[in-house]
Amino acid sequence: MTTATSDCTPEFQRVLDYQHGIITAKQLHDLGLSTRQIQHRVESGQWPAVLHGVYAVTNGPLDRSMTLWAALLFGGPRAVLSHRTAAEEWALESVDASASVHVTVPYGLSAESQAPTYRQAGSRSERLVPREGDLLHPGVVVHRSRAHTHITVPTVPPRTSRADTILDLAVSEPSAATGARVVVAAATTGGVPVHDLLRRIEERPPRRYRRALTAALVSVSEGGVQSLLEHRYAADVEKAHGLPAARRQSPILVDDRTLYEDVDYSDTGIPLIVRLDGLRYHSSRVVALRDRRRGNAAEIAGKPALVYGWEEVTRRPCVVAAEVRTVLGRGGWSAPNPCPHCAHLSTAEC
Repeated sequence: MTTATSDCTPEFQRVLDYQHGIITAKQLHDLGLSTRQIQHRVESGQWPAVLHGVYAVTNGPLDRSMTLWAALLFGGPRAVLSHRTAAEEWALESVDASASVHVTVPYGLSAESQAPTYRQAGSRSERLVPREGDLLHPGVVVHRSRAHTHITVPTVPPRTSRADTILDLAVSEPSAATGARVVVAAATTGGVPVHDLLRRIEERPPRRYRRALTAALVSVSEGGVQSLLEHRYAADVEKAHGLPAARRQSPILVDDRTLYEDVDYSDTGIPLIVRLDGLRYHSSRVVALRDRRRGNAAEIAGKPALVYGWEEVTRRPCVVAAEVRTVLGRGGWSAPNPCPHCAHLSTAEC
C-alpha cells in the first residue's frame, strides 16, 4: 500500500472527476488514505457513506450522475446499468429519481441488492441540506447475466444495449401479454429496430415469454402493425375473439394521395374498415382533416367504418369485438367466439 497522502492529489481528483465525486473504500486505500482517515471524514459529516463501501466526497445532495455511479461502484468493476435504469438512460422511459438503480453483473459474482440509504448524523450535520434522515440513495437492484459481455455497450457510464434493455424489461413483466406490449411499444414508438430485438432473442433467448415476444415482433415486422394500439387490437380484439385476420395498412386513394387504413376486412369478402384513433397522432387539424376525407372516401366506396380509440380497445375489447362481429355477420361471415369473458357480458354491453 502507498503511504498516506492528501486527498487533493491530481490522481485523486482525476478519479473524482470521472466518477462524479463518488469513490470506493478500495480506491481510497489505493490512493493512500487509511481506514481511520476515511472513518474520520464520514463521522464528521464531510463524506456520507452512500452505499456499503462507497462514499461521496461532498456533503451536499447527490445528483443523478452521482446516484448512478454509486450504484455501479457498489456493484463492482463490471457492473453496468440495466433494466429500467438503462431504459431511462436511453430516453426510452422518464427518469424516476426515487426509484432503485438497476445494475447487471456477470453471473457468479457475489454483489447483492441494497435497500435505500439515508443521511446519518455527523458533527457537521446541523449545517447540512438535506438533513439527517433524508434519502441519500434510492438503493440498488442487482441482476446477474451469463451474457454480460455481449449485452454491454461502452457508454459512460456503461449500460446494456437498447435491444437488451427492452428484452430485460419485457421478461420482468408479470405476464407474456404485458411483456409483448413492452417490445411492441419499443419497436413502434421507441425507435428500437424490430430486427435488433428479434436478433437478440435468437442470440440470447429470454428465460420466459420467448414465443409471445417473437410473435408480437413478427406482427409488427410482417403484419403491418405500426403502433401499440394496433397490436392491442390484433391481440385482444381480433385473435382473442376468433375474428378473421385483417389486412393492415391497406392503401386508399384520397384527393390524389395514398393513405392507409389501419384494419381492412375486405379480404373476407366484407368491405369493413376499422380505424384505430390514437389521439397522439390524430389531434392536429391537418390530420383531423385527412381522417375526415379518408372516412368519406371509404363511405363513398361502400365500406362501412368503425372507429375505436385506446380506451375502448384496451378496456372493453369484448364490446369492440362484438360490434365488429355484428358488421361482419351482416355480410355473411360467422365463426365461433373463443373468448371466455364474452359469456359474462350483459346484453346491453354487447
